[in-house]
Amino acid sequence: MSWLWLLLAGAVEVAWSQSIRPTEGFTRPLPTLLCFALAAAAIYPLTLAMREIPAGTAYAVFTGIGAAGALTLGVLVHGESLTAARALALALIVGGVVLANLVGA
Repeated sequence: MSWLWLLLAGAVEVAWSQSIRPTEGFTRPLPTLLCFALAAAAIYPLTLAMREIPAGTAYAVFTGIGAAGALTLGVLVHGESLTAARALALALIVGGVVLANLVGA
């Protein structure tokens, strides 16, 4: 169950990453409120996951999911370019998450 909590936390972190830009530097109240709510919503399942998964592993996987998800959505939704360097960075992030999972198991 801890890994499901961790996957949920990572998915919410991806949503949170997408909620930052619409705040326009935290000058728009409703987007800012949503941004803060998503940040809190991402942390809660992370704390549940850390009951059984070592903190270093859980945090590495959590941030890896967030980074990979944000990069992927940037390319697919926001039309950001996928350069060879960004593709390599994404592969390294995913590889790091897999490795952290194997080491933490």
